[in-house]
Amino acid sequence: MRQNAFITYLQARKYRLALGSLLVAASLIAVVLERLPAWLHGSRAYAGLLVTLGLAWVPFVAAALAYLPRKNRLTFFLIMPVCTLVWLAFFPNAPYLLTDFNQLAMSAGGAPLWLDVILLIWVAWTGLFLGIASLYLIQEIVTRVAGPLIGWAFAIVATVLSSIGVYLGRFLRWNSWDLLQNPLPIARDMYGIVRHPIDNLPTYVFTILFTLLFLFIYVAVHLMAAALQESRARNR
Repeated sequence: MRQNAFITYLQARKYRLALGSLLVAASLIAVVLERLPAWLHGSRAYAGLLVTLGLAWVPFVAAALAYLPRKNRLTFFLIMPVCTLVWLAFFPNAPYLLTDFNQLAMSAGGAPLWLDVILLIWVAWTGLFLGIASLYLIQEIVTRVAGPLIGWAFAIVATVLSSIGVYLGRFLRWNSWDLLQNPLPIARDMYGIVRHPIDNLPTYVFTILFTLLFLFIYVAVHLMAAALQESRARNR
């Protein structure tokens, strides 16, 4: 029994390392794609994408640090809340990249349109999967501590908060650093949105639709992962 558990652990670790390597490779390719217009036409119209992609790595790294096995239970409960708070503050940067397609209308570079489209799809895909992977890791921790029902409740609440964060970043131009360094103006904006729901109806519609979009993708990936695990268990 112990040998089977050890083999399962090694296999899970192998797949996580493969996923991490794939995301690193995708990010490096995104850098190359962003530099291509500069090499060809001297244009850096999408330089800001790489900054956001870098910020999208913060929640993934925080989730990975929180997920690391620790022999000391006290250390786990000291480190995990800090990593989770950092993860929650920066998590919106990952799905935020899905909203960057509006830059196509503002691009003034000389690169062909298809190159811009591929770059935006590539960066959005990478950011999306960084977000999915980090949420999966944090949900696993919550599930391990409190059970699957609380784990899914946490994932849904985190997705709603992330969608609010995406709105604050895209339309009100706040970012994760502002949340850590200057939270009071953000709190005032949020209070105004809650106090005047009719005047801020587009905010609620955006938040609901973006939450549903991310959750549908996340649940689909989660179900595929569960199906693969079940298939491997049957074939042993």
